[in-house]
Amino acid sequence: MTSQGQELLEGKNEPPPPSSSWHQALLATTGTLPVLSQSQIQQMSPLALAYIGDAIYELYVRMFYLLPVQQTKTYHCLVVAQVRAETQALHLRSLTPHLSPAELEIVRRGRNAASGRTKRVEPQIYQQATSLETLIGYLYLTDFPRLTELLQKLHLEK
Repeated sequence: MTSQGQELLEGKNEPPPPSSSWHQALLATTGTLPVLSQSQIQQMSPLALAYIGDAIYELYVRMFYLLPVQQTKTYHCLVVAQVRAETQALHLRSLTPHLSPAELEIVRRGRNAASGRTKRVEPQIYQQATSLETLIGYLYLTDFPRLTELLQKLHLEK
């Protein structure tokens, strides 16, 4: 383990300043990510956008629950409750009045792409959850400030 990693584990290194966003923290730890053109993003399938959106949404939820410090099992339970398809569908419905026509079109594309059979939830719930993930993936790649604005409207409970 590096000395910097050891310092972090021992609490000797300062955490990132509170003014830094979760996006900046992500970029600081991942290095340089490829820059995609608007044309490349438009060519992505809704399910590819949902794939990215799923990861970004889960990271956002994990970071939301990171403080106060808790046991790992508690973190896990809190996060799982938020990343379930049923909760994502509720979040999409709560955000819908705040979405622009272009964002609603992304949501529609995500809903139409989610056509597989589901084991645990009704197809409509799965479609709504995929729609939310598609929107998050699209906004992450195209308009991060707007994504942050919408994520802050979600009613996550501590």
